[in-house]
Amino acid sequence: MIAALLGAALLANFVFGFAAARRTPVDRRRGAGLAAELACLMLRSGDLRSALDQAGQHLARVLELSFASLELDDVSGDSRRLAIPLRAGSATLGTLLVPSDITKSTRRRLRQRIAPSLAGLIAAARERERIDSGLVRSRHELERFFDLSSDLLTIADKRGLIRVNPAFEHALGYSLHELTSLPFDLVVPQDQDLMQHVVRETLSGRPVRFENQAMRRDGSRRWIEWSVAPHGDLFYAVGRDVTQRRREQEQLRHTQAMLEAGRDQLAELATQQAALRRVATLVARGVSPEEVFSAVAEEMGRCLNVAGAAISRYDGDAITMLALADVAPEIREIVGIGERFPLHGDNVSTRVLRTGRAARMDSQDNATGPIADRMRQLGVRSLVAVPIIVGGRVWGTATAGSAGPEPLPLDTEARIADFTDLVATAIANAAAGSELQDSRDNLRVLATQQAALRRVATLVAQGVGSSEVFSAVAEEMARCLNVGSAAVLQYESDGAAMIVATYAEPGEPFIPVGERVTLEGDSVAAMVLKSGRPARMDTFVGAEGSLAARLREMGMQSRVGAPIVVNERLWGVAVVGSSRPEPLPPDIEQRIAEFAELVATAIAASTTRADLIASRARIVAAADDARRRIERDLHDGAQQRLVSLGLKLRMTEDSVPVDMHGLRKEMSDVVSGLNQVVQELQEISRGIHPAILSRGGLAPALKTLARRSVVPVTLDIAIRRRLGDAVEIAAYYVVAEALANAAKHAHASEVTVRAEATDADLHLSICDDGVGGADPSKGSGLIGLKDRIEVLGGQVRIASTSGNGTSLEITIPLVA
Repeated sequence: MIAALLGAALLANFVFGFAAARRTPVDRRRGAGLAAELACLMLRSGDLRSALDQAGQHLARVLELSFASLELDDVSGDSRRLAIPLRAGSATLGTLLVPSDITKSTRRRLRQRIAPSLAGLIAAARERERIDSGLVRSRHELERFFDLSSDLLTIADKRGLIRVNPAFEHALGYSLHELTSLPFDLVVPQDQDLMQHVVRETLSGRPVRFENQAMRRDGSRRWIEWSVAPHGDLFYAVGRDVTQRRREQEQLRHTQAMLEAGRDQLAELATQQAALRRVATLVARGVSPEEVFSAVAEEMGRCLNVAGAAISRYDGDAITMLALADVAPEIREIVGIGERFPLHGDNVSTRVLRTGRAARMDSQDNATGPIADRMRQLGVRSLVAVPIIVGGRVWGTATAGSAGPEPLPLDTEARIADFTDLVATAIANAAAGSELQDSRDNLRVLATQQAALRRVATLVAQGVGSSEVFSAVAEEMARCLNVGSAAVLQYESDGAAMIVATYAEPGEPFIPVGERVTLEGDSVAAMVLKSGRPARMDTFVGAEGSLAARLREMGMQSRVGAPIVVNERLWGVAVVGSSRPEPLPPDIEQRIAEFAELVATAIAASTTRADLIASRARIVAAADDARRRIERDLHDGAQQRLVSLGLKLRMTEDSVPVDMHGLRKEMSDVVSGLNQVVQELQEISRGIHPAILSRGGLAPALKTLARRSVVPVTLDIAIRRRLGDAVEIAAYYVVAEALANAAKHAHASEVTVRAEATDADLHLSICDDGVGGADPSKGSGLIGLKDRIEVLGGQVRIASTSGNGTSLEITIPLVA
């Protein structure tokens, strides 16, 4: 640009000199040559002052003057010096001082030809200084931005890194010199393929975004999110340390996996309980033992997902196969019902008979005897046998086997034991009529309890609130255990307890929910708190303490409780009570404990869900904060600097001489392009985080959305105060997405948006008259917003039948 300005000045002075001296070719050539020499002197000089001094000396030498000097001020002449002003238009740029006794022709030559040339050269030199100063200032600003950025900034070529900013060095712990000596040694081995792909993409001229792990100087690894853009032979990259975000995502995945595992366990429990219930139903109906054996074998095979399951009976020095699950037909072809195996060698059957306890062999390689030989013939590797105890002696075994390389799960013995209890009950029922009736009663109770447990387990699996689970447990315990009342208590840090759920039959005494009881003196809750084990009180006569006195006054006769343990910590106690004079059954502690385990599971699941929701909320809040910060940085930083540069360019355009049309047009195009960049940057800034939302709140932001909408919008807003940031952001983006869908997909002609903030909730209603038929599951853009609203505890309801438009009803609580 500097060369262009000086060239234009030389051309103008040459033309002027040609016109003025057209009658004297020799003078014309001398004038043009002198102007060119002066221009060369000024171009070679380092600064304007020294250039003027050299130009004055050269002018005096060429024109044979005693002196000639150029001043940048408007200097007056005197008797010894003639002052010739150097003007550009109406502005005086300086003064040419020469001896006052020069000839008229020399004076005319100086005024008409040399002075205009000098004025043009001074103007061009001053413009060059101004532009150079601006360029230096711009460079310093860019250098400062480069050094102060918290992101990792780097410039590289095909050979490696050329330059990095301090943030880059700080993040990875290397200096620039160290980084340039190992360009790709920072990449961990598992990311080498990714980096090869990135290199190919950038060499092809395409920008690339990716994440990879970088090795720090201390050997640790950091996750960096990169944006790389090639330009010519260089590559410009911006990186951001996202290690914390990666850790939070990993924690979220771990939490989700734990939740899924809990759900799988509950589903497995429900499946087993259903199988046990079916077998218990058969036993309760009094079917033949053979039918019970077959049912147990089949249910075990399905529940345990094994290759074979069998019921066998010890018969003297042999064991007889009574029932075999129909899960692997090839096994049934080799082993027949009624087949007897001698009890020789070391195998699971001989171990159960010898110890009376469950036996496991995860490999049959070292097993001996006919039974082991047959198992190897069948291809069975892992085998578990559980004793069937009838009348205090080992009657037979329930066995499950797997052909896979992995051992059977560790809880297989316990799960088979649930079935062996039913088998033993069926056998005992067949042994004697009186015992049969007792067994039927027991099974009926067991079936009732299992059904009650299943109902509670179903609630837990559905993820209902803890209070609903507590209430269900209290009611199921009271009804299932046939007691007058039941309650769930939570221990508090000061040694007291809070009643969180209670149920009582009509006329039975109880303590209401929400009441806090102290545990001094004698009470079941105090005994459980002290020992951590089930406890009972069969009478309150002589019992001390305020709680015991109150229960005695209410008519309570006996009370039994079992601890509720959550994550190995005593959380509370499940209690049942009776006003009848007879003591509660001796096995009631164990039955209460089963309900207590479900309460513990519900509490743990609720805590896990709460942690998951809180984690998601933190991620959403972090994303919102990042968008808000980016919008602010764009507005206060790059956008303001671009506007300032535009104004400076406009001023520069105005200072260009009017006869330099090409330069003026080029600068005007640059200013217009810069203004377009500013406008595009403003649109990007609004999309990242709308400034109107931060400044004015939700109501003005919705009005702005309606004003910018392609589809006409009718607004009905009843919001008189600022809401929480998370609520306003979620509501804003829901409305923005709905308006975009109405214009892009629904082809609507009108949209109605209603917003009302009550003391407790924000209600949003968005309706359009479009084609309808929207399916959010197919990617309408509302899925992520629905997740955001659910994180806030809100609800989204979508109605979109074909031909009837689409309506969204959103409710967001304003109180956490």
